[in-house]
Amino acid sequence: MRKKIKEILRNGLCRYYRLLSIFGFNYSAKPPVNFVVEKANWAIRWVGMYICDNISKKHSDFARITTNPASVINRIIHFGSQYQWLLWEPYIATDNKIVVSFFHGKPDDGILVKEHIEKFLLSTPKISKIVTGAELIRNRLIKWGVEPNKIIKIPIGCDTNFFVPPVNNQKQNARIKLGIPNNSICIGSYQKDGVGWGDGMEPKLIKGPDIFISTVKELSKHIKIFVLLTGPSRGYVKSELKKNNIPYFHSYLTDYREILKFYHALDFYLVTSREEGGPMALMESMATHVPVVSTRVGQAEDLIKNKETGGLVNVDDIDAICERTLYYLNLDEDIKKSQLIKAREKVVNEFDWKFIANEHYSKVYLPLIKEEKK
Repeated sequence: MRKKIKEILRNGLCRYYRLLSIFGFNYSAKPPVNFVVEKANWAIRWVGMYICDNISKKHSDFARITTNPASVINRIIHFGSQYQWLLWEPYIATDNKIVVSFFHGKPDDGILVKEHIEKFLLSTPKISKIVTGAELIRNRLIKWGVEPNKIIKIPIGCDTNFFVPPVNNQKQNARIKLGIPNNSICIGSYQKDGVGWGDGMEPKLIKGPDIFISTVKELSKHIKIFVLLTGPSRGYVKSELKKNNIPYFHSYLTDYREILKFYHALDFYLVTSREEGGPMALMESMATHVPVVSTRVGQAEDLIKNKETGGLVNVDDIDAICERTLYYLNLDEDIKKSQLIKAREKVVNEFDWKFIANEHYSKVYLPLIKEEKK
């Protein structure tokens, strides 16, 4: 019933704005680009904010974030995910240019994802540009029949002025504040890997929480482990850690920028997902000098040079994740430091948000504006 009421309200709101447009009353926001974000203080909102804020530094009043695209008329609307696009599609004025970010998803991720992708592909004639962050996903979209000239590859970025390595006593202080024992190897996992927005007791398998648990269980046979968690819906992971007597600390941060001290406390970060868009934690770890082992998902293969700037392993290969993690933990300190510096340089020089925002401006938004003026 609540869902039906929301649909009725959205439909009515959209008709209202269209009626205003017909009579010459354009109440759209002034910026030509409107980036649609979630109300939740999570990844999509921060991506939109970083893109719009960095563009605005050079081009004032050009882009803004919004949670109500139904009010936008005769503008560019950039949906931060394909899920948002399909949610709002019936209510969007047809005189807008549509941009959609498609960062991850494949039919064998589940029946609901398969149905969603089928609907998305049917909607592509209405979309002007599709932004994706990894070559893996770009190739996938082309294989599904999306026009190659409609796809723009622009990676998810990182605020490298904020995500910096710890200095002086910052690492030790962060570990003390978070209750991490000195003699433990602290492994991080900062994501949402439970189904829905509740406790997350049902694992979201594409995020690999089962692989993560199997990995830390195996690692705990060789080294003393402490797991540091952030993100919502982590119930499954926490219950499994308790069951296996692996100590952990979890906090769902209401302010995303509090996460820096969590990176500073780490000895290692694991990406054990079966499917990813980035993840943002990959770039953030590399920027803060945290060694990473990642499955071959999302932007991992574009970022990591195996055994030089991190570890790359095949999806579901728990033995390889453990082997690569132990390899880095036992690496000579000078070699490890050199590799961490190289990893940060990669992120700083290619993935900082100022570059990513400019890519959106020059490759996506500006061409659409010029096309409109012809």
